[in-house]
Amino acid sequence: MDKTQSDCPYPGCFFCVMKEANPSKRRASVLKFFRELPSQDDNGQALPISSLWNTAMAHPNDPEFINLGIFECMAALIWKGLKNRRWLAHDQNIYIPYYAAHIIGSYTMNMEEFAEHAVRAGVIPPLVELLRGRLTWVEQRVAVRALGHLTTYPSTFTAVADHGEVLELAIQLASSSLEIVYSHFYQFVDQRLGYHCDLLTRGMGNAETESRKAEEWASQLQCWSLQLINCFAFKPEFLRDICKADFLVKLPGMWGGLVNENSPAGVGLLRTICQSKVGQGHVAVADIPGTIDTLCNIARSSDDWQYMAVDCLIWLVQDASTCHKVIDEAAPMLIDLADISTLGDYKKLGDTIVTVLQECMQQGNSRRTISTQTKAEIDELLRCKKSFKLEKNMLKEDLHIKQAAALVVKLEGNSLFSSGNIAGAAEKYSEALALCPMKSKKERVVLYSNRAQCYLLLQQPLAAISDATRALCLHSPVNRHAKSLWRRAQAYDTLGFAKESLLDAILFINECSQSNDPDLSLKQNKVPNYAERLVKKQMRTTWLFREAALKRGGVHCQGDASDVFGREADDSEWETASESDAESDARGEADDETYVRTMATRMISVRKAEE
Repeated sequence: MDKTQSDCPYPGCFFCVMKEANPSKRRASVLKFFRELPSQDDNGQALPISSLWNTAMAHPNDPEFINLGIFECMAALIWKGLKNRRWLAHDQNIYIPYYAAHIIGSYTMNMEEFAEHAVRAGVIPPLVELLRGRLTWVEQRVAVRALGHLTTYPSTFTAVADHGEVLELAIQLASSSLEIVYSHFYQFVDQRLGYHCDLLTRGMGNAETESRKAEEWASQLQCWSLQLINCFAFKPEFLRDICKADFLVKLPGMWGGLVNENSPAGVGLLRTICQSKVGQGHVAVADIPGTIDTLCNIARSSDDWQYMAVDCLIWLVQDASTCHKVIDEAAPMLIDLADISTLGDYKKLGDTIVTVLQECMQQGNSRRTISTQTKAEIDELLRCKKSFKLEKNMLKEDLHIKQAAALVVKLEGNSLFSSGNIAGAAEKYSEALALCPMKSKKERVVLYSNRAQCYLLLQQPLAAISDATRALCLHSPVNRHAKSLWRRAQAYDTLGFAKESLLDAILFINECSQSNDPDLSLKQNKVPNYAERLVKKQMRTTWLFREAALKRGGVHCQGDASDVFGREADDSEWETASESDAESDARGEADDETYVRTMATRMISVRKAEE
């Protein structure tokens, strides 16, 4: 120890201090280091701070430095960087405010006790100054992260909320973060700040790596801002400030992109808002109908945000004061999901949807405002559910007859499709669905999926999306029927819903990689050309900086891919009668299907004889 210290050119060096074997001496030295560091102007201060940054990320629950004054030290260093620009520009001190704010955020991430200590140490005022943009967007990112952690805990929320500008700053940042990062970093490669590039890539990347990382950080800046706002949204007194029409209408589009796909993002905030009657009223107001339409698209999706959007719409329909404003937009989507079993925390989501829609129909005020078409669709859903209950009391032989009849009609539909009579095929699939028992889920998956393909070719994308969604809900596991994912991806593409199309196309490729179906399995792990083209097109269209680039006229805009993807023939996607049967995994079910197919063969023979 003594030899190491004598060899070190820096008295009180943090690294030498940490090598002290005596715990008491080490704590005393660390305490002194934290107290004296903010007042020193020596070279090399960024190095121990970066070491502390690594330690905080690796051991965020370790209390040693918390009790020795690390929060006080970090707050003082941020203030020093804000007030003394000469010091900030010296040596590598430009990195210190970023590291300091990041350290605060890491140590307050999991432990409420640490957060309370941070508040007492006075970290909030300097973090708020960083949030204002007193330095750059890089420091804003770590400041909003740290403040977001502090607002998570009941004991420290008020301390953040007392700074009234925090919520408004977070709303502004969530709305403008992508444009800020694009214009201040991404757009002009030769004007990028050196320390930004170093922080993004740890000094080991090129311009392309920096750009990719900048997209990830921009997404985090937006999503962490939304997380901070979300903490305020649980408090009714802040909802008026949050629920402004121009902000609400943007929320569903704030999805974090593929680089931050696990964040609840804008949909998560909308879900929190919709948990209260005050929030529901704001979301359902007539001047932002686009929000409801976008929520419906997300609710049909197959990603982690689906259950959040479903929650929002169910709550809006359940509330008598908002039901009449959203029912005509929400009901078709909810009906499409009525056959789903488990989703997120929902164990019987389909039953919940049926109950909610039935209660809505029974409310006098709501029923009078529901359109005739929506009433008919809900009535049809209730009729189907009643038929399902009646089937439970039917004789097994009677069910087999219905299955066989449905199979005959489906085969006729397949024949019509093969001959090019798409409209006739769609009618046959509709007829088969009417005959097919509700409990024959596998066969109904095929029928809905095949009819979805017909609607695609008939240029009826909304109907195709509806049928593909129903097939995905009936499938086991839910949302994992490859062919329905692909057909819905194409339908979304036709309507210009690039994000939804992209997510379905990616899931389709994922399902192909795991499929035993020779028509779908990826040969030599190669993605089908038609799927690859669609994914590339939608990735360009949903590029996180696309809107900012178009607005700024940036030369780095990814371009318009509208003519890149040509619709492929769907021959490899067509599902024949035998393919659904091949999925049977139970002996009794296989025997039943064999019996049904035998009966269907006889019916076909009888029909041919009659003709």
